[in-house]
Amino acid sequence: MSTNLSHLSPSGTPLYQQVKRAVLAALATGEWKQGEAIPPEKLLAERFAVSIGTLRKAIDELAAENILIRHQGRGTFVAIHAHNQHFFKFFRIVRQDDAKTYPTTVLQRFRRVRASEEAREKLLLGPGAYVFEFVNLLSLHGDRVIVDTITLPEALFSGLSKEQLRQRSSTLYSFYQEMFGINVIATAERVRVTTADADHAAWLDIADGDPLLEVRRVAYSFHQLPIEWRISRVNTERYEYIGQEHANG
Repeated sequence: MSTNLSHLSPSGTPLYQQVKRAVLAALATGEWKQGEAIPPEKLLAERFAVSIGTLRKAIDELAAENILIRHQGRGTFVAIHAHNQHFFKFFRIVRQDDAKTYPTTVLQRFRRVRASEEAREKLLLGPGAYVFEFVNLLSLHGDRVIVDTITLPEALFSGLSKEQLRQRSSTLYSFYQEMFGINVIATAERVRVTTADADHAAWLDIADGDPLLEVRRVAYSFHQLPIEWRISRVNTERYEYIGQEHANG
C-alpha cells in the first residue's frame, strides 16, 4: 500500500509531520494492527521518499505519544495499551490522599437514540445520526464517586449492546480496542462546576443540589477522529481531579 504525502498534509507543514500523519493514516485504516511490527525504517523512508532522519523524527514523536513502541533489537511495534498504563493515562480522579485504584463500574442506563445537537458537534456527526448513550456509576474505595454519561457513534460501534458493556472484563478504552478495533490515543477535557440533579443525587447518594465537578471530554483516535463524548460528574467531597501531566498533541 503506497501513500502520497501531498494529499495528507497542507503545504508548508514540516516534512516529518507529513510522514507522521501518513503513518497515522496507515494505522487508522488497519494496515498495521496493535502488537504488530511496522516495516523497518529503511523501507518506510523509501515508501515516503524521505531521509532516514526525517522518518526517524516522525517515529520518535509517535513513540513519545505511546502510539508506537520501540523494542531494542526487535523493531518498532504498534502499542498495545496495557491495562494499568493506559487506564491511568486518562483516569484523573484520585482520593485526596493520592490513593489510586481502579473503579468498580455499574451500568445504569443504555439506549440507542438520535444524536443531540451537542453530540453531533462533538463527534462530527451529520443530521439524523444515531448514537449509543449509556450511563456508568463508578465507585472508588467503596465510595460512589463518578457518574459517566457516554455517547458513541453507532457508525463506529455497530452492534454494541448492554450485555457487552456489562460483561466486559477490561477497561472501557481497552474494550473499544479489543471489540471494535478503535484506539483512544488522546483526549481533550474542559472542567466546570455544576450541581446534582435528582438522578445524580440518587446515584451518588448525595442531596439534590449538592455541588459536583463536571468534566466534559472528547476522546480521539488516529487522525484526530472523535470517537467518544463523555460527561463525568464527580463528587469531590473526598476526591479530586489531577491535571494531565503531558500533552498528547
